[in-house]
Amino acid sequence: MTNSQTAPALSQPYYGAPIGAAVQRFFKKYATFTGRASRSEYWWWALVQAVVSFALTLLALATGGPTVDELGNPTAPSGLGLVFFVIYLLWALATIVPHLALTVRRLHDTNRSGFWIFIAFVPFVGGLVLFIFMLLPSNPEGARFD
Repeated sequence: MTNSQTAPALSQPYYGAPIGAAVQRFFKKYATFTGRASRSEYWWWALVQAVVSFALTLLALATGGPTVDELGNPTAPSGLGLVFFVIYLLWALATIVPHLALTVRRLHDTNRSGFWIFIAFVPFVGGLVLFIFMLLPSNPEGARFD
């Protein structure tokens, strides 16, 4: 996309979205379960979420956050470790609804009902099936969800 072109409307998927636009659209469409999301929108957000979650978890553990001892018993966290752990929990809670919404919109882009998200609850294979759905290319017939 050249500089003279603008991003599509929020109601439309942004194919080839750069990372910044994908993150902005994620938060702007916080609880929007209608419409579609492109692969780039979905996977850029997945990368950002993974990096932030990993960094917060690493900071919590490195500063004495909640851990377990050799016997599997929980240990008391240090002050700073607890702060990073709480920040991680707040991050996870703040992003769960928009992540579910983004996943539903991505399913719509592959011309699947958002109810396919529940396949993740099938033991062993459900998460793999949902992962494969997220990898599939867009299907023009998914426009019915707009």
